[in-house]
Amino acid sequence: MHDLKAIRDEPGAYDANWARRGLSPQTPAILSLDEKRRGLQTRLQELQARRNEASKEIGKIKAAKGDAEALMAQVAALKDDMAALEAQEAETARALDDILSTLPNLLDDTTPDGPDETHNVEVRRVGTPPRRNESPDHAAIGEALGMMDFETAAKISGARFTLLRGGLARLERALAQFMLDTHTTEHGYTEVSPPLMVKDDAAYGTGQLPKFSEDLFRTTNGYWLVPTSEVPLTNTVADMILESEALPIRLTAHTPCFRSEAGAAGKDTRGMIRQHQFYKVEMVSITRPEDSAAEHERMTACAENILKKLDLPFRTVVLCSGDTGFGARKTYDIEVWLPGQNAYREISSCSNCGDFQARRMKARARPKGEKDTRFVHTLNGSGLAVGRTLIAVMENYYDPADGGIVVPAALRPYMGGLEKITK
Repeated sequence: MHDLKAIRDEPGAYDANWARRGLSPQTPAILSLDEKRRGLQTRLQELQARRNEASKEIGKIKAAKGDAEALMAQVAALKDDMAALEAQEAETARALDDILSTLPNLLDDTTPDGPDETHNVEVRRVGTPPRRNESPDHAAIGEALGMMDFETAAKISGARFTLLRGGLARLERALAQFMLDTHTTEHGYTEVSPPLMVKDDAAYGTGQLPKFSEDLFRTTNGYWLVPTSEVPLTNTVADMILESEALPIRLTAHTPCFRSEAGAAGKDTRGMIRQHQFYKVEMVSITRPEDSAAEHERMTACAENILKKLDLPFRTVVLCSGDTGFGARKTYDIEVWLPGQNAYREISSCSNCGDFQARRMKARARPKGEKDTRFVHTLNGSGLAVGRTLIAVMENYYDPADGGIVVPAALRPYMGGLEKITK
């Protein structure tokens, strides 16, 4: 959600920022509805004052045993007029909210301009991609091991599901435990086990609703399955006034995530790159406004550290304006090297949302000894997508000699000391 007063004060700045995302001017429609609503509110106040005044006059007339019927008829008419105006004001307010709630966040000044992902800017590269000829992809490796079963998953659930067995199922679990342990013991995050179903207000607070409802799964009784634990983790501070001195709050969780992948027809249909159900370790930070930029760098470094510990080659890019997500001011994508695709693929997105989500959630903070409050800033990042990390380990640690997967040293304590997964 956006600050309507700020839009009134600087409409040109808002339109210029949204233009960086390819949007046409939005403020003329916003200001027109805002002016209409304020006019209706003023007229309502005038009628309310007139009705109060007339009611007092009626009391005086009746006390003097006079005839107040004409004035009473006028009050009744005022009541009808007010009801009609209230309905118009409510309709105008809904129309205004409909526009404001579907407009993306303002971009940070340091977000580069560009229409699409081809204009994202690489900021660093870590590790050297192994040079292998005809390296198989994870689907071929997993099926040859007999531990990755797409056919049975499709029989049970349909497309975009995967069934893991044996060593790969254990490796997936080991990755999640390793990530959680690293974030909680080294990076200062508090582990949370959140609900996996949320109400409308929670999905609205983090920006999934109303614009992206088709990307979510909904239960028959009105809950939304979480597309990421960012939703429940961030909403832990909804409708709260926090003490500024208690910030930052850093939370992490390992949960399944559910996404309809609307509009993804034909994309990554092979393997488990793009699934309806997958596991992810998420990081969320709640900060003071002046600290969010530094927290963004810190969060990104925490995600990168997981890949460094696993000795997986990766690069970090800052997304351009045309590729930055709806709720983000600035986003770093971390892309891991996948030999099976001979390409870098996204494994984490770390975003600074500024006060965009906080306004929707009504999450504020108050400095000690002060009366005024400020909206907090929220950040979220994958630390990491567990399934994609599994893919990266499979392809980067594949041994062509026997078709096995060498277990990275960092994961061996979580695998009972196992050094290699073989058929």
